[in-house]
Amino acid sequence: MKFALFDKNSALLTCLIDGIHQIPDSAIKIDDSLFMRLTQEKDGAWLLVGGEIVKQPFPEVAPNYANVVAAERFKREAAGVVVDGLHIETTRESQALIASTGLSAVLDPEYRCNFKTVEGFVEIGATQIIEIAKAVRVHVQACFDREKALIDSISAGTYRDEMLAEGWPDSSLPKSANLQ
Repeated sequence: MKFALFDKNSALLTCLIDGIHQIPDSAIKIDDSLFMRLTQEKDGAWLLVGGEIVKQPFPEVAPNYANVVAAERFKREAAGVVVDGLHIETTRESQALIASTGLSAVLDPEYRCNFKTVEGFVEIGATQIIEIAKAVRVHVQACFDREKALIDSISAGTYRDEMLAEGWPDSSLPKSANLQ
């Protein structure tokens, strides 16, 4: 024999099998077919309503669009940029390194360094370092500006799912570029 056990709010707690489990007095005897449904169907909540076992569908949960947009911005932000033919990473770590290199270039116009691009190292000077820093900043700001525009659309009730793929800055990086 098979049984179903419900909590004080009439929600299904568990299913039990006589001879395997101890069966409390509050358990309700069920047939094999209902036992299978209770243990296999996960698309709703099983409740005891007026002595009958019924399944209520789970309420639809609206996506947290602000989180979805922020995650897309973060992905786009880290997609990289091309500056004078150099493929530049734009991950958070790369942004910090580029900012500090840019500061060195501002403080010393003769500054030169070996700079790592997606393809490998290149030697660059202060002018090119500043160009890279500016391009990265423009790219990152454009990503945040797009995020804000999408958040404004969400607030206004005009957001559509297809908008998530539109309006982001073009990183101009080849799809095969490995930014890791």
